[in-house]
Amino acid sequence: MKEEQRDKKWLVVVNPHAGSKKAEKDWPGIRKILTENNISFHAVFTEYINHAPALVKKFITEEDYTNIIAVGGDGTFNEVVNGIFSQTKYLSTQITLGLITVGTGNDWGRMYNLPEKYEEQIAVILSGKTFLQDVGKVHYKYDSQKNYRYFVNIAGMGYDALVVKKTNLMKEKGAGGGALSYVLNLIAGLFQYQNTYLIIENETGKVFEGKVFSMSIGICKYNGGGMMQLPDAIPDDGLFDVTVIGKTTKFRVIRNIKNLFDGSFTKLPEVSQYRGKKFTITSKPHSALYLETDGESLGHSPLVFEILHKAVRIIVPE
Repeated sequence: MKEEQRDKKWLVVVNPHAGSKKAEKDWPGIRKILTENNISFHAVFTEYINHAPALVKKFITEEDYTNIIAVGGDGTFNEVVNGIFSQTKYLSTQITLGLITVGTGNDWGRMYNLPEKYEEQIAVILSGKTFLQDVGKVHYKYDSQKNYRYFVNIAGMGYDALVVKKTNLMKEKGAGGGALSYVLNLIAGLFQYQNTYLIIENETGKVFEGKVFSMSIGICKYNGGGMMQLPDAIPDDGLFDVTVIGKTTKFRVIRNIKNLFDGSFTKLPEVSQYRGKKFTITSKPHSALYLETDGESLGHSPLVFEILHKAVRIIVPE
Protein backbone atom coordinates (compact mmCIF):
# COMPACT_ATOMS: atom_id res chain seq x y z
CA MET A 1 0.00 0.00 0.00
CA LYS A 2 2.91 2.39 0.69
CA GLU A 3 4.07 2.44 -2.93
CA GLU A 4 0.49 3.04 -4.02
CA GLN A 5 0.26 6.08 -1.70
CA ARG A 6 3.59 7.46 -2.93
CA ASP A 7 2.44 7.26 -6.55
CA LYS A 8 -0.51 9.56 -5.85
CA LYS A 9 -0.27 13.32 -6.08
CA TRP A 10 -1.12 15.00 -2.79
CA LEU A 11 -2.34 18.49 -2.03
CA VAL A 12 -0.86 19.54 1.32
CA VAL A 13 -2.80 22.39 2.96
CA VAL A 14 -0.66 24.06 5.62
CA ASN A 15 -2.04 26.50 8.19
CA PRO A 16 1.13 28.29 9.37
CA HIS A 17 -0.78 29.84 12.31
CA ALA A 18 -1.88 26.47 13.75
CA GLY A 19 -0.62 25.64 17.23
CA SER A 20 0.22 29.32 17.90
CA LYS A 21 2.45 29.32 14.78
CA LYS A 22 4.01 25.95 15.62
CA ALA A 23 3.06 24.80 12.11
CA GLU A 24 5.14 27.58 10.56
CA LYS A 25 8.14 26.57 12.66
CA ASP A 26 7.71 22.82 12.10
CA TRP A 27 6.80 22.86 8.40
CA PRO A 28 10.41 22.56 7.09
CA GLY A 29 10.82 19.36 9.13
CA ILE A 30 7.46 17.98 7.96
CA ARG A 31 8.31 18.81 4.35
CA LYS A 32 11.64 16.98 4.76
CA ILE A 33 9.88 13.82 6.04
CA LEU A 34 7.39 13.91 3.16
CA THR A 35 10.24 14.34 0.65
CA GLU A 36 12.36 11.58 2.23
CA ASN A 37 9.37 9.24 1.85
CA ASN A 38 9.18 10.07 -1.87
CA ILE A 39 5.67 11.46 -1.53
CA SER A 40 4.68 13.60 -4.52
CA PHE A 41 2.99 16.72 -3.16
CA HIS A 42 2.14 20.34 -3.78
CA ALA A 43 1.95 22.54 -0.67
CA VAL A 44 -0.33 25.55 -0.31
CA PHE A 45 -0.53 27.87 2.70
CA THR A 46 -3.56 29.50 4.25
CA GLU A 47 -3.26 33.23 4.79
CA TYR A 48 -6.33 33.96 6.90
CA ILE A 49 -9.20 32.23 8.73
CA ASN A 50 -11.45 30.30 6.32
CA HIS A 51 -8.95 30.50 3.46
CA ALA A 52 -8.57 26.70 3.20
CA PRO A 53 -12.09 26.00 1.79
CA ALA A 54 -11.43 28.19 -1.25
CA LEU A 55 -7.95 26.70 -1.79
CA VAL A 56 -9.25 23.13 -1.56
CA LYS A 57 -12.16 23.81 -3.89
CA LYS A 58 -9.84 25.43 -6.46
CA PHE A 59 -7.28 22.59 -6.50
CA ILE A 60 -9.90 19.84 -6.62
CA THR A 61 -11.90 21.54 -9.37
CA GLU A 62 -9.08 22.92 -11.52
CA GLU A 63 -6.27 20.40 -10.96
CA ASP A 64 -8.08 17.19 -9.99
CA TYR A 65 -6.48 16.70 -6.59
CA THR A 66 -8.35 13.91 -4.81
CA ASN A 67 -5.76 13.17 -2.10
CA ILE A 68 -5.35 15.86 0.54
CA ILE A 69 -3.27 16.24 3.70
CA ALA A 70 -4.18 18.98 6.19
CA VAL A 71 -1.29 20.29 8.30
CA GLY A 72 -2.74 22.06 11.31
CA GLY A 73 -5.28 21.55 14.05
CA ASP A 74 -8.96 20.71 14.28
CA GLY A 75 -9.90 24.08 12.79
CA THR A 76 -7.69 23.52 9.73
CA PHE A 77 -9.13 20.03 9.29
CA ASN A 78 -12.64 21.49 9.49
CA GLU A 79 -11.83 24.09 6.82
CA VAL A 80 -10.43 21.44 4.47
CA VAL A 81 -13.57 19.32 4.93
CA ASN A 82 -15.72 22.36 4.10
CA GLY A 83 -13.63 22.85 0.97
CA ILE A 84 -14.31 19.26 -0.08
CA PHE A 85 -18.06 19.79 0.34
CA SER A 86 -18.02 23.15 -1.48
CA GLN A 87 -17.00 21.54 -4.80
CA THR A 88 -19.19 19.43 -7.06
CA LYS A 89 -16.66 17.82 -9.42
CA TYR A 90 -16.14 14.74 -7.21
CA LEU A 91 -18.23 12.96 -4.62
CA SER A 92 -16.94 13.69 -1.12
CA THR A 93 -16.14 9.98 -0.68
CA GLN A 94 -13.94 10.02 -3.80
CA ILE A 95 -11.52 12.33 -1.98
CA THR A 96 -9.08 10.91 0.59
CA LEU A 97 -8.14 13.10 3.54
CA GLY A 98 -5.26 12.77 6.00
CA LEU A 99 -4.16 14.95 8.90
CA ILE A 100 -0.78 15.92 10.31
CA THR A 101 -1.70 17.41 13.67
CA VAL A 102 0.07 20.62 14.63
CA GLY A 103 -2.78 22.29 16.50
CA THR A 104 -3.41 22.98 20.18
CA GLY A 105 -6.43 20.72 20.76
CA ASN A 106 -6.03 17.85 18.27
CA ASP A 107 -9.29 16.31 19.49
CA TRP A 108 -10.27 14.71 16.19
CA GLY A 109 -6.91 12.86 16.03
CA ARG A 110 -7.40 11.73 19.64
CA MET A 111 -10.56 9.87 18.60
CA TYR A 112 -8.50 7.66 16.29
CA ASN A 113 -5.35 7.43 18.45
CA LEU A 114 -3.36 9.34 15.86
CA PRO A 115 0.31 9.22 16.97
CA GLU A 116 2.06 12.41 18.11
CA LYS A 117 5.31 12.26 16.10
CA TYR A 118 5.25 13.60 12.55
CA GLU A 119 7.17 10.59 11.22
CA GLU A 120 4.53 8.26 12.64
CA GLN A 121 1.65 10.38 11.33
CA ILE A 122 3.14 10.31 7.84
CA ALA A 123 3.58 6.54 8.20
CA VAL A 124 -0.17 6.36 8.90
CA ILE A 125 -0.84 8.27 5.67
CA LEU A 126 1.47 5.91 3.78
CA SER A 127 -0.36 2.88 5.19
CA GLY A 128 -3.39 3.94 3.15
CA LYS A 129 -6.02 2.61 5.59
CA THR A 130 -9.20 4.65 5.13
CA PHE A 131 -12.46 4.93 7.03
CA LEU A 132 -15.78 6.45 5.98
CA GLN A 133 -16.87 8.80 8.74
CA ASP A 134 -20.14 10.63 9.27
CA VAL A 135 -20.23 14.40 8.75
CA GLY A 136 -22.46 16.92 10.49
CA LYS A 137 -24.05 19.90 8.80
CA VAL A 138 -25.43 22.77 10.88
CA HIS A 139 -27.61 25.63 9.69
CA TYR A 140 -27.29 28.76 11.84
CA LYS A 141 -27.63 32.53 11.77
CA TYR A 142 -24.84 35.09 11.80
CA ASP A 143 -26.44 38.43 12.68
CA SER A 144 -29.52 38.25 10.42
CA GLN A 145 -27.94 36.13 7.67
CA LYS A 146 -28.58 32.38 7.30
CA ASN A 147 -25.48 30.22 6.92
CA TYR A 148 -24.32 26.62 7.25
CA ARG A 149 -21.16 24.68 8.09
CA TYR A 150 -19.95 21.10 7.89
CA PHE A 151 -18.10 19.54 10.82
CA VAL A 152 -16.39 16.23 11.61
CA ASN A 153 -16.01 16.31 15.38
CA ILE A 154 -18.19 18.25 17.83
CA ALA A 155 -20.36 21.36 17.81
CA GLY A 156 -20.59 23.14 21.15
CA MET A 157 -23.30 25.56 22.24
CA GLY A 158 -24.00 27.86 25.14
CA TYR A 159 -21.21 27.90 27.69
CA ASP A 160 -18.96 25.69 25.54
CA ALA A 161 -19.20 28.21 22.68
CA LEU A 162 -18.26 31.05 25.06
CA VAL A 163 -15.22 29.15 26.35
CA VAL A 164 -14.08 28.36 22.78
CA LYS A 165 -14.45 32.02 21.80
CA LYS A 166 -12.36 33.15 24.79
CA THR A 167 -9.74 30.45 24.08
CA ASN A 168 -9.52 31.47 20.41
CA LEU A 169 -8.98 35.10 21.44
CA MET A 170 -6.11 33.94 23.68
CA LYS A 171 -4.59 32.02 20.76
CA GLU A 172 -4.85 35.07 18.51
CA LYS A 173 -2.85 37.01 21.10
CA GLY A 174 -0.18 34.29 21.13
CA ALA A 175 -1.09 32.97 24.57
CA GLY A 176 -1.32 29.32 23.47
CA GLY A 177 -4.24 26.94 23.55
CA GLY A 178 -5.01 23.33 24.42
CA ALA A 179 -6.55 21.87 27.54
CA LEU A 180 -4.99 24.31 30.04
CA SER A 181 -6.27 27.40 28.20
CA TYR A 182 -9.69 25.77 27.83
CA VAL A 183 -9.90 25.00 31.57
CA LEU A 184 -8.74 28.51 32.54
CA ASN A 185 -11.40 30.07 30.31
CA LEU A 186 -13.97 27.57 31.52
CA ILE A 187 -13.50 28.92 35.05
CA ALA A 188 -13.15 32.60 34.05
CA GLY A 189 -16.27 32.55 31.87
CA LEU A 190 -18.50 31.33 34.71
CA PHE A 191 -18.81 34.89 35.97
CA GLN A 192 -20.25 36.30 32.74
CA TYR A 193 -22.51 33.52 31.44
CA GLN A 194 -26.28 33.17 31.81
CA ASN A 195 -28.19 29.90 31.25
CA THR A 196 -30.25 29.83 28.04
CA TYR A 197 -33.83 28.56 27.72
CA LEU A 198 -33.97 26.01 24.89
CA ILE A 199 -36.38 23.78 23.03
CA ILE A 200 -34.60 20.76 21.53
CA GLU A 201 -36.30 18.50 18.99
CA ASN A 202 -35.13 15.51 16.98
CA GLU A 203 -36.86 13.54 14.22
CA THR A 204 -39.20 11.95 16.80
CA GLY A 205 -40.34 15.25 18.36
CA LYS A 206 -39.44 17.37 21.38
CA VAL A 207 -36.80 15.79 23.65
CA PHE A 208 -35.95 18.70 25.96
CA GLU A 209 -37.28 22.08 27.08
CA GLY A 210 -35.76 24.20 29.79
CA LYS A 211 -32.72 26.19 30.87
CA VAL A 212 -29.39 24.92 29.58
CA PHE A 213 -25.88 25.67 30.78
CA SER A 214 -24.01 23.97 27.92
CA MET A 215 -24.64 21.54 25.09
CA SER A 216 -22.58 19.38 22.72
CA ILE A 217 -23.68 17.57 19.58
CA GLY A 218 -21.38 15.56 17.37
CA ILE A 219 -19.81 12.53 15.80
CA CYS A 220 -16.62 11.95 17.82
CA LYS A 221 -15.94 11.93 21.57
CA TYR A 222 -13.51 14.75 22.44
CA ASN A 223 -13.17 18.53 22.43
CA GLY A 224 -11.50 21.22 24.51
CA GLY A 225 -8.11 19.48 24.45
CA GLY A 226 -9.20 16.04 25.60
CA MET A 227 -12.54 16.57 27.34
CA MET A 228 -14.82 13.61 26.65
CA GLN A 229 -18.04 15.51 25.98
CA LEU A 230 -19.70 12.68 24.00
CA PRO A 231 -18.35 9.48 25.61
CA ASP A 232 -20.63 7.10 23.67
CA ALA A 233 -20.15 8.62 20.19
CA ILE A 234 -19.58 6.23 17.27
CA PRO A 235 -18.24 8.07 14.20
CA ASP A 236 -19.98 5.98 11.53
CA ASP A 237 -23.35 4.99 13.04
CA GLY A 238 -25.36 7.62 11.17
CA LEU A 239 -26.45 9.28 14.43
CA PHE A 240 -25.53 12.39 16.36
CA ASP A 241 -24.73 12.02 20.04
CA VAL A 242 -25.99 14.91 22.18
CA THR A 243 -25.09 15.92 25.74
CA VAL A 244 -27.13 18.62 27.46
CA ILE A 245 -26.00 20.12 30.76
CA GLY A 246 -29.04 21.73 32.34
CA LYS A 247 -29.15 24.63 34.76
CA THR A 248 -26.33 24.26 37.29
CA THR A 249 -24.20 26.28 39.70
CA LYS A 250 -20.67 27.67 39.36
CA PHE A 251 -19.54 25.48 42.26
CA ARG A 252 -20.90 22.32 40.58
CA VAL A 253 -19.05 23.16 37.36
CA ILE A 254 -15.70 23.78 39.09
CA ARG A 255 -16.04 20.67 41.29
CA ASN A 256 -16.71 18.45 38.26
CA ILE A 257 -14.11 19.75 35.77
CA LYS A 258 -11.99 16.60 36.17
CA ASN A 259 -15.03 14.48 35.25
CA LEU A 260 -15.15 16.14 31.83
CA PHE A 261 -11.96 14.31 30.87
CA ASP A 262 -13.29 10.78 31.39
CA GLY A 263 -16.94 11.39 30.46
CA SER A 264 -18.20 10.57 33.96
CA PHE A 265 -19.88 14.00 34.25
CA THR A 266 -22.73 12.51 32.16
CA LYS A 267 -23.86 10.63 35.29
CA LEU A 268 -24.78 13.92 37.03
CA PRO A 269 -28.56 14.45 37.44
CA GLU A 270 -28.56 17.72 35.46
CA VAL A 271 -27.01 16.02 32.41
CA SER A 272 -29.16 14.45 29.66
CA GLN A 273 -28.03 12.46 26.61
CA TYR A 274 -29.83 11.90 23.30
CA ARG A 275 -29.27 10.38 19.87
CA GLY A 276 -30.78 11.17 16.50
CA LYS A 277 -30.28 11.99 12.83
CA LYS A 278 -31.62 15.54 12.95
CA PHE A 279 -31.88 18.12 15.74
CA THR A 280 -33.58 21.52 15.78
CA ILE A 281 -32.65 23.92 18.58
CA THR A 282 -34.51 27.14 19.28
CA SER A 283 -33.95 29.58 22.12
CA LYS A 284 -36.43 31.91 23.75
CA PRO A 285 -36.47 35.49 22.40
CA HIS A 286 -33.59 37.75 23.46
CA SER A 287 -31.42 34.81 24.56
CA ALA A 288 -29.52 33.61 21.48
CA LEU A 289 -27.61 30.34 21.80
CA TYR A 290 -24.09 30.71 20.39
CA LEU A 291 -22.32 28.01 18.38
CA GLU A 292 -18.85 26.63 17.68
CA THR A 293 -17.91 23.69 15.46
CA ASP A 294 -14.59 21.85 15.69
CA GLY A 295 -13.22 24.71 17.81
CA GLU A 296 -14.21 27.54 15.43
CA SER A 297 -16.68 30.20 16.61
CA LEU A 298 -19.64 30.67 14.26
CA GLY A 299 -23.09 32.22 14.79
CA HIS A 300 -26.20 31.60 16.86
CA SER A 301 -29.65 29.99 17.07
CA PRO A 302 -32.01 28.93 15.62
CA LEU A 303 -29.95 25.86 14.74
CA VAL A 304 -30.72 22.82 12.58
CA PHE A 305 -28.33 19.84 12.61
CA GLU A 306 -28.43 17.06 10.02
CA ILE A 307 -26.10 14.09 9.63
CA LEU A 308 -24.48 12.85 6.42
CA HIS A 309 -23.81 9.13 6.87
CA LYS A 310 -20.32 7.91 5.96
CA ALA A 311 -19.70 11.04 3.90
CA VAL A 312 -15.96 11.68 4.22
CA ARG A 313 -13.03 9.29 3.55
CA ILE A 314 -10.33 9.75 6.16
CA ILE A 315 -6.95 8.08 6.68
CA VAL A 316 -6.69 6.41 10.08
CA PRO A 317 -4.11 4.25 11.89
CA GLU A 318 -4.18 0.50 11.31
